[in-house]
Amino acid sequence: MSYQVLARKWRPKRFADLVGQEHVVRALTNALKEQRLHHAYLLTGTRGVGKTTIARILAKSLNCETGTTAEPCGECSACRQIDTGRFVDLLEIDAASNTGIDNIREVLENAQYAPTSGRFKVYIIDEVHMLSKSAFNAMLKTLEEPPAHVKFILATTDPQKVPVTVLSRCLQFSLRNMTPQQVAGHLAHMLDVEGIAYEAPALALLGRAASGSMRDAQSLLDQAIAYGLGEVKEDGVRAMLGAVDRRYLFALLQALAAGDGPQLMAEADGLAERGVSFEGALSELAVLLQQLALLQTVPQAVAQDEPERDALQALADAIAPQDVQLYYQIAIHGRKDLALAPDEHAGFNMTLLRMLAFHPANARAEAAPARPAAGAPTRPQPPQAQPAPAASGGVSPAARALQAAGLSSPAARQPAPPPAQDSAPAAEPEPEPAAPAPAPAAARPPEPVRQAAPPPEPEPEEEDAADDGDVSPDDVPWDQGAAADEDMPSYLQAPPEEPADYRFDGDWQALVTELGVKLGAARMLAHNAVLKDWDQDRLALAVPESFRHMTSRDYQDKLKLALRERFGRPVELAVTVEELGLETPAMKDARHRQEQLDIARENMKNDPVVQQMVREFDATLLIETIQPVKE
Repeated sequence: MSYQVLARKWRPKRFADLVGQEHVVRALTNALKEQRLHHAYLLTGTRGVGKTTIARILAKSLNCETGTTAEPCGECSACRQIDTGRFVDLLEIDAASNTGIDNIREVLENAQYAPTSGRFKVYIIDEVHMLSKSAFNAMLKTLEEPPAHVKFILATTDPQKVPVTVLSRCLQFSLRNMTPQQVAGHLAHMLDVEGIAYEAPALALLGRAASGSMRDAQSLLDQAIAYGLGEVKEDGVRAMLGAVDRRYLFALLQALAAGDGPQLMAEADGLAERGVSFEGALSELAVLLQQLALLQTVPQAVAQDEPERDALQALADAIAPQDVQLYYQIAIHGRKDLALAPDEHAGFNMTLLRMLAFHPANARAEAAPARPAAGAPTRPQPPQAQPAPAASGGVSPAARALQAAGLSSPAARQPAPPPAQDSAPAAEPEPEPAAPAPAPAAARPPEPVRQAAPPPEPEPEEEDAADDGDVSPDDVPWDQGAAADEDMPSYLQAPPEEPADYRFDGDWQALVTELGVKLGAARMLAHNAVLKDWDQDRLALAVPESFRHMTSRDYQDKLKLALRERFGRPVELAVTVEELGLETPAMKDARHRQEQLDIARENMKNDPVVQQMVREFDATLLIETIQPVKE
């Protein structure tokens, strides 16, 4: 006996055998049970989703010898003949090869005669959108009022090309693409019945490669069985499809999470040596990042029996959620830009380097000041010889960097010093002037940010500097700060931990701003919450419905950890989802930014130079393009 391909062998014979089209099955089943039968049906959907199969099952339901039923017996003469394509009252017409008006006229002339052996004469017209305009016009009247014994079932992959006059005369059903999980589950059922060994990851690959078409999936399964000599293994399916082994993608993301550039490039070169498709690699990488985001946000959506769940969980813990979102966007845009790259390998490497450039460690390194060159003196100039810029109000660049990051040094919280006097640089240090008489307390200027060290003596020796017990933060060489975070000077580091007797005053906005980057992944929860109730050992927060996903246990635990470090003691945290009508820190920041934007636009609009250009040159001010300058 000749071999029958799986797509034909496993073609559904009953409505109950259909996969992924429950909405169509339910409507047709109820119509058959209630005998509410329409005279024309239109089935739309992409290839391989079951349009012709549903049409044949419907024809059996209409002509089964047991009666019009939603469950044809499959044993009577009519059912068997329909399954084998020999039923005389079922006419299947391929509109792609019978597009003319003469073919349709022949069909319509035969429609007036009663069925030969069945209860109904059923016309299945496949790819009906291929009919010519004259053919559509010829069938309109018959399609609207056919004889009682005639049923039309039209099928098309492009319903937009079907005239609206035809659509209005049909009961239309849109068939959906099947999900990769539905496809993989049905393939597993088929292989279990066939007695063929398989691996679940291999079926998942076939499910994604089928793009929602069950027929395509069954054809790929036939190919995989032949490739694997009667077995469906993951390695064989990957080789057959040219897909990337996910183990290599895991290695890529592990190197990315560690910020290890050389290892990242080594893994990319390894993929090139295996001859994989870089477009497919970026596609698989996007799928993997989507799974990570799902695991971080909705962990219960990932099946507990997922074979790679442990590896996915390890990556989900190593990469911050916001970084996963960013890497996903870079991956899908990098896939689109591959055609513009010098070659696919270079485009793939550039995509990985773009991800690495946004790694938190690299972002901090870019924000930090440049280190002094090797061999350069590490002792900076005295502070009083460096006047503060007038635009910054006497605030040092380091202080501004801390403020932009949401941090502040202990010295920056003190009153700002008076503007420094400009002095021309001298070839030789001048003698220290005599100290002026102390001013009255009321007129005394505020304390400076940092007590300035006296000007150095001419040609100071290193021994004197080493013996000086009162060394300002500027005097400490950078290479001696090994214990500091990111090798930064002490005055650029986060403020030291507050004593254990910290007292919270109820200002949630100020607390969130003070914690800043210490919040980590819980920053979104803190910024979009309002303080509902509080005491010194308990905080009750409320978040709006749109941020419900931020109330998971993982985010709450991270926020509690940041609060514990700030309070110096454990803090009980209660988070509810409710609308209190209060302003969250995120809303306050957005309002502040909008106010800045309005001020910037108003200043630009009222600028004399801009107004003169508008008057004299008939210029137009694009007000929506004006943005405030970020410090």
